[in-house]
Amino acid sequence: MADPTDDRLPDRPRKGRGAVSNRSGRFEATVAEAVDDGWGTAGEDHLPPLRTTLTIDRARAIITRNQSPDVPFDRSINPYRGCEHGCVYCFARPTHAFLGLSPGLDFETRLFYKPDAAALLDRELRKPGYRPRTIAMGTNTDPYQPVERELGITRSILEVLARFDHPVGIVTKSSLVLRDLDILGPMAAKRLARVAVSVTTLDRGLARRLEPRAATPPRRLAALKVLTAAGVPTTVMAAPMIPGLNDHELEAILAAGAERGVDQASYILLRLPLEIKELFEEWLRSHAPDRADRVLSLMRQSRDGALYRAKFGTRMRGTGPFADLLSARFKRGCARLGLNKRHWTLDTGRFTVPPAKGDQLRLL
Repeated sequence: MADPTDDRLPDRPRKGRGAVSNRSGRFEATVAEAVDDGWGTAGEDHLPPLRTTLTIDRARAIITRNQSPDVPFDRSINPYRGCEHGCVYCFARPTHAFLGLSPGLDFETRLFYKPDAAALLDRELRKPGYRPRTIAMGTNTDPYQPVERELGITRSILEVLARFDHPVGIVTKSSLVLRDLDILGPMAAKRLARVAVSVTTLDRGLARRLEPRAATPPRRLAALKVLTAAGVPTTVMAAPMIPGLNDHELEAILAAGAERGVDQASYILLRLPLEIKELFEEWLRSHAPDRADRVLSLMRQSRDGALYRAKFGTRMRGTGPFADLLSARFKRGCARLGLNKRHWTLDTGRFTVPPAKGDQLRLL
């Protein structure tokens, strides 16, 4: 029975946003809760609209390096911190806690952008000791989230990479990637670019709740078709697979990608590090209450009894019978569709430092 003296207001889904709450990050000493002030302003109609705000991130370097054995790259670029797509399961959400902000609604409404990204990249690539390896984009937040349409930071980065003949791999949920086909097409012809598009579900209703401001599934599939037709190596990512919610779509997603000319595929089991556990459970209880307990149970069965295990080697795929079955289904589906028969290797041998503005031209 509810406590009649408890005047705290329950968190409720907000239109166009993924997270249900704005719970404090793990480094905060206090927790803020909404309460009913008794003035009749507690209804949803009285909630102020959640606007997206932009703040400049004055980064001093733009290339981030990692030594993870689970990913096929050792460096990446993230033009943005936070992501307006609002994917409730996004494993980058906990990074907002380092800024003193919530991994919940703050992550998708309080964004930071790096206007000097292209200049910083140009400077880093010109360093005498630099050795080229494929730079990954979209490994943390989406480089083609809605604000990119106006800011164009991702495009400016690609322009630098194209000038240096530097290889790049992109992961996105947005059809906005097609805007930069004039750069990606020529780079791909020189084996310098590839694009992976994440397709979480083919169900538009589920996608709208899981990823409220990302491109619809049909638009993502259309982007894959255009990219492959233009000669850009593409991957369809069935990610994340959520047991009991969208895992039954695995084969259909692979088939949809193959029908659009894609020849590479991958999948990732849902990851719930740090604050995402609570945020995802809130989402389940609000949007899929009839399946919430089963989804959480299957997640624990796939993570050695916990909702998440960060162990290298298994954090992307999970463990146990359900995870093993998902892996077998993926391999069988790829074999049937002819996916992953060859692997694209981008060319690092073309890398050349172009003359900087003001440099004296070399004599032939």
